Amino acid sequence: MSIVLTALGEFVLYAVLATFAQNAVFGRSLGVTRLVLLVDDAATDSLGFCVLLTLVQLISTPLCWGLNHLTMGMTYRAALRPLAYVVITALVVAAVWALARSLRAATRLGPTPERMAELLPLAAFNSCVLGTQLVVTVQAMTFAETMGFALGSGMGYYLAVMLVTEGQRRLRSRRIPASFRGLPITLVYIGILALAIYGFTGHTLLV
Repeated sequence: MSIVLTALGEFVLYAVLATFAQNAVFGRSLGVTRLVLLVDDAATDSLGFCVLLTLVQLISTPLCWGLNHLTMGMTYRAALRPLAYVVITALVVAAVWALARSLRAATRLGPTPERMAELLPLAAFNSCVLGTQLVVTVQAMTFAETMGFALGSGMGYYLAVMLVTEGQRRLRSRRIPASFRGLPITLVYIGILALAIYGFTGHTLLV
């Protein structure tokens, strides 16, 4: 029982850590480009994108964690690791696509094939997913920590989208110089948020 509670505690701890202190966008600069595109494009389903991103991470990240342990003594493992993780992600994308198609055919629930074709590749093949996979293996996390970090990274990405979306509503002030409106002031806003989030990790200035 204590082993289960310990694993559950690690899962929750790393989920919260990835959501806030190690936020995929603000703490580690993963997926910033796509984040700005999501915020700028009112037609894009941000929630659907982040749900798919989180689902892909929850399936692919433990597989990458397992592969890392199986290839522990392999030569050139570090060099081949990113390629192997991209292949695993591609297989997971195929599985999620097939699952969504089956669910849609059986219950008429879930996104349409056209919507899946638009969102799934963008949600799966980006620096946030690959970065999360590499972080959990390079830092030698346990399985519970890996699952928590994968879930928290997806939740943190959605939090970043919401914060930047709300920020853009407030950044339409006429007091902002014309040359700074739009993308420039958005990047300044993201930078300030990133510094605030980065402070949670406990780094200090070098003297």
